[in-house]
Amino acid sequence: MFERLREDIQSVFHRDPAARNAFEVLTCYPGMHAIWIHRLSGALWGMGWKWLARLVSNFGRWLTGIEIHPGAKVGRRFFIDHGMGIVIGETAEIGDDVTLYQGVTLGGTTWNKGKRHPTLEDGVVVGAGAKVLGPFTVGAGAKVGSNAVVTKAVPPGATVVGIPGRIIVKPEVGTEQEAKRKAMAEKIGFDAYGVSEDMPDPVARAIGQLLDHLQAVDGKLDGMCGALKDLGSPYCAKDLPELREEDFAEIKDEAGATKVG
Repeated sequence: MFERLREDIQSVFHRDPAARNAFEVLTCYPGMHAIWIHRLSGALWGMGWKWLARLVSNFGRWLTGIEIHPGAKVGRRFFIDHGMGIVIGETAEIGDDVTLYQGVTLGGTTWNKGKRHPTLEDGVVVGAGAKVLGPFTVGAGAKVGSNAVVTKAVPPGATVVGIPGRIIVKPEVGTEQEAKRKAMAEKIGFDAYGVSEDMPDPVARAIGQLLDHLQAVDGKLDGMCGALKDLGSPYCAKDLPELREEDFAEIKDEAGATKVG
């Protein structure tokens, strides 16, 4: 028991820079109190003491503003930040190292018995106010944006935003296409912040498409020059205008500022 308690406290330090010491976490973090009370109510639920389990759970809701049904399954190092307004349904399943922020609902969309609440795999982060509704799985390491409404399965590592929730697929780092994009960015002297692996947004996709197009044009020009050279034309002997590093300095500075902001 004390080992689990120590593990819970350490998980707070890893994910909340405002935490200063263990005593503060023990006494001033309602998310931790809700989890500890849920462990008691869950144990009672498992032993068949349903009414008593619901009573303990209701006490935890009154004390913390966080409602976790005793039947919900919760993994290790579960962290609830701020917590007020969180609702976790009876058949919800939460893996290890999951983080929920205030106002999150892990709810159902049917009154039928059986599995009706979501499953969150290891390392999932759900932003403030998000609603994850239905008996589907949110894959390991996925992120749900604040106030998103998610009603469909989310693949591992994806990010979901908006109402209804839409999946933003990250670039496939390490693929041949990604390597070509980076090579083209270096060739034209531009450190394209938009193709950074940790920025799955419309600007990133647009710049990626432009680099793909430039790569294709570059390949066609090489082929045409080769054909002209075979025909004896000196046209391709001309050098292309030089791309100077200083010409792109301002763009790079703006890109860096955008990343920081």
